[in-house]
Amino acid sequence: MSNNTHQSPVNEQAISLSELAVVRRSGLIESRHYGSLVVLDVHGGELLRRGDPDAEIFPRSSAKPAQASGFLHLGADLSRAEIAQSAGSHDGEDEHVRMVNQILSRSGLNAGDLGCPAEWPEDEATRNGIIKEGGGPDRMRMNCSGKHAAMLHTCVVNGWPIESYLDPEHPLQTELLLHVERLTRVPVKTVGVDGCGAPLFSTTLIGLARMAHELVLAADRDTLASGSQFSTSVADSYDALVANSMRENPLYVGGTRSPDTLWMSKAQGFLVKGGAEGVMVAAAPDGVSLAIKIVDGSLRAATLIAIDVFISLGYNLESLSSLTNVPVIGGESEVGQIEPGEALISIIYP
Repeated sequence: MSNNTHQSPVNEQAISLSELAVVRRSGLIESRHYGSLVVLDVHGGELLRRGDPDAEIFPRSSAKPAQASGFLHLGADLSRAEIAQSAGSHDGEDEHVRMVNQILSRSGLNAGDLGCPAEWPEDEATRNGIIKEGGGPDRMRMNCSGKHAAMLHTCVVNGWPIESYLDPEHPLQTELLLHVERLTRVPVKTVGVDGCGAPLFSTTLIGLARMAHELVLAADRDTLASGSQFSTSVADSYDALVANSMRENPLYVGGTRSPDTLWMSKAQGFLVKGGAEGVMVAAAPDGVSLAIKIVDGSLRAATLIAIDVFISLGYNLESLSSLTNVPVIGGESEVGQIEPGEALISIIYP
């Protein structure tokens, strides 16, 4: 395992990429999004691949559900809404701040203990309101503050130091790494630094899809076992709690206008988590899972691609039409669309 955050280009392994989406303006393809994609079936076997889903990637916030399961394994006392907040990337709305403060205050902590940077909320209406009132960036509004609050709470529960909780060698982080490896079944080769300052554990798209697959199936096993003399494993119970908490409380995973929140609100049973730099993972209620990495780092086509692939597999997602219509604007009019790329056309439009 390496924690080098800078590598020479000569050490970078060349990967094969596929055209996942195009931006069509006035009939002309103006831009192309290349990347990799993988879909796992209900048994966890590979159903579809494009590009190189075996390549090492930083999953960014898409891996937060695995870390949230780690918090529970380590004794964190979190409500279901708080679990969703810890596994989410919230938009900084007032309700998100209230929930973050709730997690911190239970451990006798406050915003000053957060190690994430101060940022403007991602929700535009909230940001405009803060500007109007003369406010500024805030650590509590930072989209990863829920995860950081849960990290601090877990440290307090275990008697670990809080000042160094973002050190990769801190006992909290070494334990979370193991839970990422457990759910992805991919060894962490590189430890970097995420945008929020927390350690960032590398994986692959197959590993990320496997994480979502495992979480959703753990929830299914937990439901089947309830009321019977058989109980699920401890790992299953915590994984199930994460999956169910996110699906039952989608507002805390994103926000009022977040694609992740809208998807889980309108298509119940799906587990969805986007990440920075064009990463996304989603799983259907039956465990079929998908992971995407768009190599240019843009997220604007990720949700569209994911939904269209699930529709092509037979899932009824008509309720998500607003998320698959990504217009290209010229002046004040729609002059084009973001569309599936060549690598997916034969799948989506057979």
